[in-house]
Amino acid sequence: MPRTALLVSTALLAALLPVSAARAAPAADAPASVLVDRFEGEVPFASQPAEGLFTWGGDADDPPTLRLAERPDAPEGQKVLAGDYDISGYGGFTHDYAADGPAHDWSAYRGIRFWWEGRGTGRTVTFEIKDGGAHGEASELWTTSFADDFTGWKQIELPFTDFVYRTDYQPVGGIDQVLGLTGMWGYAVTLPTGAKGSFAMDAVELYGTADQSLRASVTADAAVHPVAEGATASVRLTVATTGSRPLDEPVTITYRTGGGSASPADYAPAEGTFTFPAGTASGTSRVVQVRTRKDRAAETAETIPLNLTVTGARPPAETPQIVIDAHGLPYLDPKLPVQRRVADLLSRMSPEEKAGQMTQAERGAVAATPGDIATYALGSLLSGGGSTPTPNTPEGWAKMIDGFQLRAQATRLQIPLIYGVDAVHGHNNLVGATVMPHNIGLGAARDPKLAERTAAVTAAEVRATGVPWDFAPCLCVTRDERWGRSYESFGEDPALVASMETVIQGFQGRADGRDLDRHDKVLATAKHFVGDGGTAYGSSTTGTYTIDQGVTEVTRQELEAVHLAPYAEAVDRGVGSVMPSYSSLDIAGDGKGPVKMHARGDMINGVLKGRMGFDGFVISDWNGIDQIPGDLASDVRTSINAGLDMIMVPYGYKDFRAALVAEVRAGRISEKRVDDAVSRILTQKFRLGLFERPYADTRGASAIGSAAHRAVARQAVAESQVLLKNAGGLLPLKRSQKVYVAGSNADDIGNQSGGWTVTWQGSSGDITPGTTILQAMRRAGGNVTYSKDASAPTTGHDVGVVVVGETPYAEGVGDVGNGHDLELSAEDKAAVDKVCAAMKCAVLIVSGRPQLIGDRLGEIDALVASWLPGTEGDGVADVLYGKRPFTGRLPVTWPRSEAQLPINVGDRSYDPQFPYGWGLTTLTKVPSGGEHTLKTLAVAGRVAERLGADEAGRTLVTEARLIVQQKAGQRITAAVSAPFADADHLLLTGDYGKAVDRLIAAYRAA
Repeated sequence: MPRTALLVSTALLAALLPVSAARAAPAADAPASVLVDRFEGEVPFASQPAEGLFTWGGDADDPPTLRLAERPDAPEGQKVLAGDYDISGYGGFTHDYAADGPAHDWSAYRGIRFWWEGRGTGRTVTFEIKDGGAHGEASELWTTSFADDFTGWKQIELPFTDFVYRTDYQPVGGIDQVLGLTGMWGYAVTLPTGAKGSFAMDAVELYGTADQSLRASVTADAAVHPVAEGATASVRLTVATTGSRPLDEPVTITYRTGGGSASPADYAPAEGTFTFPAGTASGTSRVVQVRTRKDRAAETAETIPLNLTVTGARPPAETPQIVIDAHGLPYLDPKLPVQRRVADLLSRMSPEEKAGQMTQAERGAVAATPGDIATYALGSLLSGGGSTPTPNTPEGWAKMIDGFQLRAQATRLQIPLIYGVDAVHGHNNLVGATVMPHNIGLGAARDPKLAERTAAVTAAEVRATGVPWDFAPCLCVTRDERWGRSYESFGEDPALVASMETVIQGFQGRADGRDLDRHDKVLATAKHFVGDGGTAYGSSTTGTYTIDQGVTEVTRQELEAVHLAPYAEAVDRGVGSVMPSYSSLDIAGDGKGPVKMHARGDMINGVLKGRMGFDGFVISDWNGIDQIPGDLASDVRTSINAGLDMIMVPYGYKDFRAALVAEVRAGRISEKRVDDAVSRILTQKFRLGLFERPYADTRGASAIGSAAHRAVARQAVAESQVLLKNAGGLLPLKRSQKVYVAGSNADDIGNQSGGWTVTWQGSSGDITPGTTILQAMRRAGGNVTYSKDASAPTTGHDVGVVVVGETPYAEGVGDVGNGHDLELSAEDKAAVDKVCAAMKCAVLIVSGRPQLIGDRLGEIDALVASWLPGTEGDGVADVLYGKRPFTGRLPVTWPRSEAQLPINVGDRSYDPQFPYGWGLTTLTKVPSGGEHTLKTLAVAGRVAERLGADEAGRTLVTEARLIVQQKAGQRITAAVSAPFADADHLLLTGDYGKAVDRLIAAYRAA
């Protein structure tokens, strides 16, 4: 959430000093306060790079209105800053210093204060300051808050020691996470949400003296220090100061062990005092050692707090703990079978510890209170889309996750966390990772072995950053391209989706789970069970969504054939976890009506775990149980009894865990159900090797974004390109041709990567390293002129390439009708019209779903569906310039109009622009002989089918398809489309002879 926060130019501050000097100092040795803002008009309403006050918000309605109001009761001067707000997402205002001016030094002051007119609402107001960096928009955010629990004017004092580093958002990913106070850029106020309100504020100023006890601090190298029984623990204590100045006065530390679960017999008590004298350099350390004692008894982990008393500086935020590791217990023995280890560990767990294992929290929820990991014995953490460490580097990820795992070592049983991310097309949250084509592109490539390689690359990059669990693949069967998640699907045909489930082996390795402990494999997640791709348009009740999280209305036969089939394949492939869908399922004739999937025990317990034999664990979606009707206790009871094993409660982990324990104690959830859930979770943790190696194995980190990994992505991009039209053989291009390139998506790495890239929704622009399509064309040796809006002269060029399509979105935010449609933008249409009127042209559509292009198809010579290729635009250039042939085929039907939707292979009425499976080729000779050749291929297809010669069968059908496409050209009628699409489905089911029979029917109709 891009909130900014900040303050006053040097000249202005100097101008205010005379006024400040007139304000009485609170004590003889304290400096006079310095006004930052009087709100008398000296600071204008403006935005960067000029100094000024400006507003911001999550959407158009969220920014507050501001005014300088005349007030006879103004605490300072004649005016105050006043405003009104009605915020649904987030919103507030900022005072920024000029971006081209110097930062200010606040390190001599105790804090910042201002007058606030209270309304007595009791609501929280957040106050932020910006520290360090190049300017206000490239600095660190530090935050604190106060409660509006009073009426009338009150001076709010915020000591700098109250400010904490923001963990949920940093404008540039953070710098050093140290509040230096020597390079300050301003302040911001975040106003309350959820109800209309007004405010008034006056006289922002710096106050007080920053004595050393505020400027100096003592930190421990870690809050938790695990140590093997009998070994010696070393705790490093460091003194540091704001601005890295030497100590002005001595800092004394007294330490003493005691008070934990370890008894004096387990260690040699340690106590003492030492002093950092005045003049000590900031960053100086001393080490305290604690020796533990060895005995012969098997034990769980025991803690030894190192209690500290600090004078002259702030003490550590937490008391450092030494943890004597658990030892000698059967569950710790890697030589024992996993099943026995699970049983032993489960037998030692309390109800609270079991509930903790079933709880998953968001990293941002525990970042400020990481001790909660041990306090609540949490089993799992995740990064939501865009929830990343600072800095967002492989090292940053590994350090963050190791820090969280270290906290889990402070628990009695030392059960490691399992950390999960949505790496849905590469390690897409990580800047610099290899970003693969989205699933829709892999479905177009029709290459299961290559799909497995893309998943293997993703797994290697994810595991190298310390993450052992991926919320992928999505096995949805997309049936309506108005759905904002369409691109997460491999296609509209369940047979196509099943064929691409080789990705599960790419993620996990062999189906029996024996490869999960490798440093380049992760646990996969089949999602979203079941029917999320079949929701009816207009059935969603989530916010402004139109189709996502809606209702899937099916007969039981349709459910089995279309939506459940891919999950049976996933279970056979040994997928380790499954995530239910937000959507509801309404099965005709079952008498239940629409029921949220998180509550459908008949599907989760009955079908998935029962009939299919799934032995992994089921993880809810983000706050998924909240959508079940009822209160928290009811939601917990319903979901767990329906078969969910772990619940993703990003910020409500305390309440969930307490509710789960209460439901078990009340007998509304059986202990047997809980034991089953925890056993499933622990099984995967043991298989992943987390008990032996909980910390990041970074051996593969050097390969993240490597040439070898990008080469796999490049091949996937090339194979995903679908050539829909190629009049006169315009493609491939020749390097000798002068090419005019235009369009919004020609040179935008963010647009070609789509949603779920660096952030949840993705964004346009240069968001991660990669090669745009324009850059790739130039690297391929093309003679290229580029004009994004086609405003440059078009004369003198041989051919035009116009790259158009969508901008990024994810989930229901991208639903058609929720601010989106399937039309090209006005700018893209204008670029297509201008270029294609001036020369022969190829149009590339970079999008997550088909775009309606029929009204312009006649003026376009070549049309390519490029999907969302990711970071490797070279793959697009490879087919454009003939380094590789076009071989991709449509994974979804391309409609003529939005009125046709939904339209899918097998429909009774089927008359699309381009049918499912359509895809022209280049660099390949089309077989001659027409229908005679097709009949011969049909006979050969049946032979291949009988012999199980799948590769030969696929080749035969491909040859037949090329013959039909050549005859049909652009005269694609309903009589051609229906049998043509049927043939592609039959090809995927191994019915090669029938597939060619259907192609013969299409040939005759062409």
